[in-house]
Amino acid sequence: MLIENIKSPQDLKSLKAEDLNVLAEELRNIIIERVSINGGHLASNLGVVELTIALHYVFNSPEDKIVWDVGHQSYSHKLLTGRYKDFHTLRKHKGISGFPKISESPHDVFGTGHSSTSISAALGILEARDIIKKSQISNLKSQIPNKVIAVIGDGALTSGLAFEGLNHAGHLKKDLIVILNDNEMSISHNVGALSNYLNKVLTGTFYKKFKKETKAFLEGIPKIGETVAKIAQKAEGSMKGFFLPGGLFEDLGFNYLGPIDGHDIPLLIETFNSIKDANEPTLIHIVTKKGKGYKFSEDDPCIYHGVGPFEADTGIQKDSNKSAVASNELKESNSKDSLLVTRHSLLSYSDVFGNALMEIAESDKRVVAITAAMKEGTGLAVFAERFPERFYDVGIAEPHAVTFAAGLAVQGLKPVVAIYSTFLQRAYDEIIHDVCLQNLPVVFAIDRAGIVGEDGATHQGLFDISFLRHIPNPLFMAPKDGQELKDMLKFAVQYNGPSFIRYPRGKIQKPEDRTQGTEIKIGKAEVLMEGDDVAIIAVGNAVNPSLKAAEMLKGDGINACVVNARFIKPLDEELIISMSERIKRIITVEENVLAGGFGSAVLECLDKAGLNDVAIKRIGIDDRFIEHGSQEILRKKYGLDEDGIYKTALAFLKIVRTVQTV
Repeated sequence: MLIENIKSPQDLKSLKAEDLNVLAEELRNIIIERVSINGGHLASNLGVVELTIALHYVFNSPEDKIVWDVGHQSYSHKLLTGRYKDFHTLRKHKGISGFPKISESPHDVFGTGHSSTSISAALGILEARDIIKKSQISNLKSQIPNKVIAVIGDGALTSGLAFEGLNHAGHLKKDLIVILNDNEMSISHNVGALSNYLNKVLTGTFYKKFKKETKAFLEGIPKIGETVAKIAQKAEGSMKGFFLPGGLFEDLGFNYLGPIDGHDIPLLIETFNSIKDANEPTLIHIVTKKGKGYKFSEDDPCIYHGVGPFEADTGIQKDSNKSAVASNELKESNSKDSLLVTRHSLLSYSDVFGNALMEIAESDKRVVAITAAMKEGTGLAVFAERFPERFYDVGIAEPHAVTFAAGLAVQGLKPVVAIYSTFLQRAYDEIIHDVCLQNLPVVFAIDRAGIVGEDGATHQGLFDISFLRHIPNPLFMAPKDGQELKDMLKFAVQYNGPSFIRYPRGKIQKPEDRTQGTEIKIGKAEVLMEGDDVAIIAVGNAVNPSLKAAEMLKGDGINACVVNARFIKPLDEELIISMSERIKRIITVEENVLAGGFGSAVLECLDKAGLNDVAIKRIGIDDRFIEHGSQEILRKKYGLDEDGIYKTALAFLKIVRTVQTV
């Protein structure tokens, strides 16, 4: 295979032009094969194969810096930059990351796991280049880049951050190159002979020379030259605007080119060669097909955006005996019951949330749902189909989602905002200022809280307890299972104030395993097991492994009291204090960082009550970012599975007993 001989982008340049399409086919096959085994982002990567080849064929990485946004489309980039032999470790623990990672390769110039950061980061790299050159900072000269290219998708461009970067770039007039990868079918009609012809005219040296010389000639006309030149410039802008959708970018100070076919390698190479020496901000608009080259992902790129292992020949997911496309059968039915059966069969927290919210909305017309480009991921596809007029996908714009919800709440509606824990970080100011400060009844459904797994450090939801629990006014809950999630959601919708519900990624108990709901009372925990030797207070998905650890402790003659906290805020202080007066050893368990987390809240409670004779051990994540790997591997490594909790408890009790004996 051609890819076997490519150890760096320099090797790519030695290939004949006619070999590049063969290479593209190889890359697609490798990506499909590996993602089918490891899981990962499929459709987005298949759509940018030709673009990646053309970029590395024309530019010289790492001297030329390519910043990928969101970064989940960088698999071809990794294959072309010396990581083919390690590609089988993609997203595996201690293997290569599914996103660009600075420590992994000099070709990964910026870590991008959250969207819309590429333009701002690339502009910063360019500005640093010019400062280093101007100031002659000798120890940084080796890091001076030549060209900087930001590759951003049309979805990522919905974020305000991307436009802030565009606005600043146009102001600084740096030679930034932005590649807009547009895979929306609505503009596919712009791809064709006319568009390609216009692109060649607008990027060609003849056009540039003609434009420059004409401007100079007109400005040279005595008295009226400047006015005539401005009129001509406006006429040119109107003409280009008539044919091309680039007026917005040109108004921001960019030279706009395209749209062009993002799967035509010769055309891409020709276009990149024509602009690589430009000294002004340039935006190239290319159109691609998400999921290209694999029938299942072409038919349903949303389902194949991020997938678990599947059979490459059939598209059947290995862990469900269902086709990934077939799992989207909910679109074929308008029956509420069939929707519930289809989605519940997947047994994830996200799906139980989506179904529960739909049921609540049936009887409460005030309920509306909001998400930020994660309709399927948050389980809201069923809600969107059932209540399209009460569902809002605002794009990758988490801050707007929160403030928009606040506006709805002011008028008496009950907005439920479903956002992944890692992405909710982006809306921190809006949560405080627009919702909590005004004590508005917005429900935050915090999906993917805790250890997420193979997506790694950029996506682990390990900070939300710490950055939310100190905010005045909201309630903060965490269910131990799917039924409790339903109970908490129903309670939160009725509550007249802000509330947070955090729940993990992954499967739950089958709904029929525990169909009886429980009454949720503000700040009230649940005692699941009685014992006098040690109290284990766990929250959310740490409850069940804590129960199992307590059963293991019985074999050592240790009787543990196990508490399902339910509430992170307000804590059940009455229970904690009364329990601490008779049990002087407490262990807290959470899937969150320890700093400012649930265990810290318990410590604060004991301090407030003056209970200074209680020994306490907190189990959670210490001061670090957590790498990628399966949830099972990571929970075991960081002591958050039942075995880890059991061993920590034994060591803690041994230490306590030793101290007491002394």
